[in-house]
Amino acid sequence: MQIRFDVPADPAYPGRVAAVLSSEGHRRYAYVGAVLGLVGAVGLALSVGFDAGEQLLPLYIALVLGGLLAIAYAPLVRWRARRRSGRYAVDGGYDITDDNILMRSGTESGGIAWAGVSQVVETPEFWVVYVGRMPATVIPRRLMSTEDDATLRTFMAERGLLQPR
Repeated sequence: MQIRFDVPADPAYPGRVAAVLSSEGHRRYAYVGAVLGLVGAVGLALSVGFDAGEQLLPLYIALVLGGLLAIAYAPLVRWRARRRSGRYAVDGGYDITDDNILMRSGTESGGIAWAGVSQVVETPEFWVVYVGRMPATVIPRRLMSTEDDATLRTFMAERGLLQPR
């Protein structure tokens, strides 16, 4: 397999990459926040409804607020990542082979061996490549040809890397 394509210097592209990588890494905060908020809301409703547990009222309020803050954390990080990464727009490219993924951006280049990839998650715009439990990089699907996208999908499926979203 030999897939090669270029990435134009689009000021919005680094922000989209940063948003995808941060959303993959911070998704669990939304789940934790929902659980905290739910526990706090149920405790708050029970303590107010039954006129009992007045000493626990501040705890339930703190749980609700903590849950809301945890839910708001991931979108805040994504917004900040988009805002800060806009100035990093440079020409780049990808060279994907059977052995590794080579990326270049401006004067920098790097690569990831397929042997080190633990999974790949598909999003509408990117393939999110994980090394261990951390998202390491993305492969932009919209910049690839449909044939290359299908070839890469088949390659990853045969290796058992492709995880459904």
